[in-house]
Amino acid sequence: MQVARDHSSELDWLHRLKQDDSRAFDALFRQYSSRVYRFAYGYLKSGPEAEEIVQECFLKIWEKRYDLREDVPLKGYLFTVAHHAILNQLRHARHQLVYQEYAMLAGRPTAQGTETDVAFAELETLYLSALDKLPPKRRHIFTLSRQQGLSYAEIAQELNISVKTVETQMAQALHFLRQYFQTHGTLLVVVPLLLLVL
Repeated sequence: MQVARDHSSELDWLHRLKQDDSRAFDALFRQYSSRVYRFAYGYLKSGPEAEEIVQECFLKIWEKRYDLREDVPLKGYLFTVAHHAILNQLRHARHQLVYQEYAMLAGRPTAQGTETDVAFAELETLYLSALDKLPPKRRHIFTLSRQQGLSYAEIAQELNISVKTVETQMAQALHFLRQYFQTHGTLLVVVPLLLLVL
């Protein structure tokens, strides 16, 4: 019932946003800004940076309001935008550190500049490949948790499954990703760093 009410509210906000109704934008901001902030802060560990992510996300919602689709939940769109913004921030701030850690543990020379960018991109491609090999339901649950910032309880409510099922699926997803990284030559100790950034 809660999901249905949320969807109804989002459709109302969406229609009003397309009519340039700033009050609908304010309502959307009040509903989700604190969650986007917590989501961003969980990755960035910086209040000012998390606030920048919030501002960037809602600014993009307003700028793209005429193009928003009714079949794409505003919440999902918002957290997808937040996820990409966080990734960009982390890539700029941490990707060199992550690769240096990987290079040191793997006994490789530390790359500089463009070489570092390429090396990190290879690790990211490996992660996305592993994610693509998860069963659809497990991948969806993992995405809701890691990319949209939903709690296990919220995922369970949205998908009409038990919290225990969510916990089991997440544990299996993480186990598979660790094994996949290890099998493809990425050291297990580096995986937590990669999952943080990716």
